Amino acid sequence: MTDLMPAVHQPVAETWPTLARPRSNPVRRVGALAAIRLIAKDLPATIHLDNKSYGSGGPAMRVHRSAAFLDRLGQDAGSGFGEAYLAGDWDPEPGTDLADLLVPFAERFSNEETRHLLPKWAQSLRWLVTRTQPGEQENDRAGARENISRHYDLSNAMFSEFLDSTLTYSAAYFDTPDPTVGLGEASYDELTQAQLNKLDAILDAAGVVSGSRVLDIGCGWASLAIRAAQRGAWVTAITIASQQALLAQRRIADAGVSDRVQVALRDYRDQIGEFDAVLSVEMIEAVGEKYWPVYFDAIERRLAPGGIAVVQAIVMPHERMLATRNTFTWVQKYIFPGGLIPSVKVIEEVTAQHTGLQTEVLRHLGGDYARTLRIWRNRFIDQWPAIADLGFDGTFRRMWEFYLAYSEAGFRTKYLDDVQLRFTRR
Repeated sequence: MTDLMPAVHQPVAETWPTLARPRSNPVRRVGALAAIRLIAKDLPATIHLDNKSYGSGGPAMRVHRSAAFLDRLGQDAGSGFGEAYLAGDWDPEPGTDLADLLVPFAERFSNEETRHLLPKWAQSLRWLVTRTQPGEQENDRAGARENISRHYDLSNAMFSEFLDSTLTYSAAYFDTPDPTVGLGEASYDELTQAQLNKLDAILDAAGVVSGSRVLDIGCGWASLAIRAAQRGAWVTAITIASQQALLAQRRIADAGVSDRVQVALRDYRDQIGEFDAVLSVEMIEAVGEKYWPVYFDAIERRLAPGGIAVVQAIVMPHERMLATRNTFTWVQKYIFPGGLIPSVKVIEEVTAQHTGLQTEVLRHLGGDYARTLRIWRNRFIDQWPAIADLGFDGTFRRMWEFYLAYSEAGFRTKYLDDVQLRFTRR
């Protein structure tokens, strides 16, 4: 295919200005093509580009607009590949699942032996095509509220279309030896029970029983708060996403536990009081490295004597976190502004240096997250007509399909993991 052929997808420029084709730069284009050749060497995937094929077979992608594709990669190494997908510059070949295609790329960049394929002189020039996080994504109180709102306040109705009936937006717990087996048959019907498994595992680990005082930091749509209240606990659930808080309150009322759960639109730094259990599920990723000490200090300050905190967190290997913490990635640009995924090691270091908390890893849910994401993506695609009726366009669809598939590939290759951590005072 050539650049003269009709686009498979073309975003509306006024709606998606960041996807405007970058100015052509022959030097960057040549560099991007050289990088593709090196990355694709022995790669168990195939890139069809300008009537040539790179890679050693397996899942295949086809580049529709080669010049635009290479210009994007040459301009921004962190976002260019994903932006090219949003713009319709490339697609998986028919019959190829997007996550299956992305897995070989994720494996290449998660493998310490193969991710430094570029020669050292080329690696030294990465700063030319690597962006740093913009200052406006700072996670102070005002910035954090803006960053969170851009994702979680997109549309309660949109999230309701693809999440399970508990409206739980985090890794489920399927409690099987390898949840990644049979991903193609992953069923929406199995998700609700797996989410309840996860909620119960957190509450059990925190010792939540009738009469427990519970703080839920970053409460989402209140699935954990409702489950805790159904045990007889008294729950304070806080979020800084205003639309999310409104639906959370409605769900709590529908569950008949309004007398036991208080929802507050409140930053974790402003919470007061003591609690027997402090819970926070996949919220630390939005805190930002600068505020990790503040976050764990806030958790410790809210714990009553003998209290327990449980945090579920997406994590990555420590070396990769250090290598990427200052780069501006596609996910930060389009999905989670201001976010940064920590490592277990950095969590242990921060809590040891800034708090009196002792950290214990309870379980790993990386494989469970891969299965969760596959179910969400299948459901998102199935429900697309209803989501489109809410006012979302084709570029948004491609963005979320890529986000969900990209994340699934990360967990399948162990580039990412998801852990439940328990914290007690030393």
